[in-house]
Amino acid sequence: MQLHQLEYLVAVVDEGGFTRAAARLRVAQPGVSAQVRKLERELGHTLLDRSGHRVRPTPVGMEVVAAARAALDAVAGVRRVVDDLDGLLRGSVRAGMVGSGPFLDVPGVVADFSAAHPHVVCSLVEQGSGPLVEGLRAGRLDVALVGAAGPLPEDLEGRTVSEQPLVVAVPPDHPLASSPAAGPDDLAGRDLVLPVEGNALREAVELACASVSPAPRVTASASDPTVLARMAARGLGLAVLPSSVSALRTEELTTVPFTAPGVRSRLVLAWPPGEASPAAAALRAALLDAVVAPAR
Repeated sequence: MQLHQLEYLVAVVDEGGFTRAAARLRVAQPGVSAQVRKLERELGHTLLDRSGHRVRPTPVGMEVVAAARAALDAVAGVRRVVDDLDGLLRGSVRAGMVGSGPFLDVPGVVADFSAAHPHVVCSLVEQGSGPLVEGLRAGRLDVALVGAAGPLPEDLEGRTVSEQPLVVAVPPDHPLASSPAAGPDDLAGRDLVLPVEGNALREAVELACASVSPAPRVTASASDPTVLARMAARGLGLAVLPSSVSALRTEELTTVPFTAPGVRSRLVLAWPPGEASPAAAALRAALLDAVVAPAR
């Protein structure tokens, strides 16, 4: 039994499949599959259920994965002791983000951190806020930039990176274009283009419009605010977006303030509570240092 076999097994379980595990480990997918099968033969048990869309541990596999995590943590602890004496950072750190805006260049910070610490394997994934929060809770991510319509879950810690008012973006000839502001009632029965499901901004807008009748209709969605602005400019629906989105500054769109009480666009750099690995703590500190204060 080799240490890297345990690392491969844990990665497959965390990622739910061999392809994503291989990408996380930065090794070829066939090599991951071969090493996990070799481990299964050595232990005399099937550790993974490969029959479904997502690979899951068998009952025996769950126990082995728990022991493998403990073994890997113990080895990492030994390495940390030596690295602390040498002043080195080593190991891996996993970051996530909903997008990178003007207030925090997550990809840039991760790239600079990786270059400055060649012994640390850095990974970065872009997902919706819901999957990112679950990744933090499950220990698959060390830090993530997430959207938050309300307070963070109590089992996470974080710092607000930006908090902005929202605007409704419409073509210049739209009836709302000349309004001083637009509230949920002004969206009644209208077509909306909103972020994809699981996005905190979409959840906030849908909650604000929950009692509006007739209810607005979400006719299109996208993860990129620039695409949403383009959809609004072409008349697919009204877009509710943070006021800082640069794509809104075009002759094809007019924006009016969205006046739903308490509904704002908030980005939070979040992380699990408790003691982080030195590498994770260092990346978190680098991200916090890179936060750009919004212009006033």
